[in-house]
Amino acid sequence: MANKITVDELKSQKNDFVIIDVRETDELEGGKIDDSIHMPLGLAIRNSKKKQIENLRNKKICTYCGTGYRGNIAADELLKEGFDTVTLDGGYTSWNQS
Repeated sequence: MANKITVDELKSQKNDFVIIDVRETDELEGGKIDDSIHMPLGLAIRNSKKKQIENLRNKKICTYCGTGYRGNIAADELLKEGFDTVTLDGGYTSWNQS
């Protein structure tokens, strides 16, 4: 199971991570974390299994969604594929409230 990172931890270490937003396109209307990569959950899983994101292999990744559920699934699946991955505790909701 992937570890979680708090909003404060991510904000202080933001430049150390590639941040992946696994929400659906329509959810982006409410905002997103600056410089994050949009890759919906299913696509993130497929991309990792098909070796289409190998350029992220040696980077630290943080996934997030709206509340943390899908972000956690994405982080777990990336972890299974050998990526160094954490998920944002509470998702974009917690980021937006900080």
